[in-house]
Amino acid sequence: MARVSRLNPHLSAQTTGLIMFDALNGYLHPADPAKVKFLADRNILPNMQRLIAGVRKVGMTSFYPSGAHAPDGSDTVARLTDTDMDLGQGDGADKPIAPRFHKDSDAAEIAPEVAPIAGDVIVPKHRWNSFFQTDLDLQLRVRGIDTIIICGGSTDVGIASTVFAARDLDYGIVVVKDCCYSARGNNNEFFMERVFPRMGRVMSIDQTLALLTV
Repeated sequence: MARVSRLNPHLSAQTTGLIMFDALNGYLHPADPAKVKFLADRNILPNMQRLIAGVRKVGMTSFYPSGAHAPDGSDTVARLTDTDMDLGQGDGADKPIAPRFHKDSDAAEIAPEVAPIAGDVIVPKHRWNSFFQTDLDLQLRVRGIDTIIICGGSTDVGIASTVFAARDLDYGIVVVKDCCYSARGNNNEFFMERVFPRMGRVMSIDQTLALLTV
């Protein structure tokens, strides 16, 4: 049955779950006006609202892998990198890449427009990959879910690492391209056109909503 479900083009609420990756205030309501405009130009938050309304209409469960980093940095490992997160010059040993938002801050709260309801599952995470040392895989499998729909940002960071992991865990995958984003050059388009299609299906929000079933 599970294999048939993954090969079914429709997205049944019985075997499919929505992954709302890092749907946090800090990302969806950024302080930087340029980032506010970037998200608005792409209609990201309204599209995510449409998506979550659609999955709730058919009774699908939503899962919220959300960064829960310790404010004192005790769960973060410093490392040398060639660039910073925005592909600028690496910050060096004196200022390594670190999480932008920390647990218990307003920025780390799930944005109210897409907040979970009863029955949805919040998954605290400490790394980009939503499956790494979290109970996301368990929460999906105990519900008989073998296919995920994923949205959020950034496409080339958390979405990519989670999709790679989901593929290796044998999940069916749908990436909703107009509910994902990355402000780093053409990285979003590269993953949508050259990487994700080999691991699952890349769809628009309209295509995704049309396939939802109870």
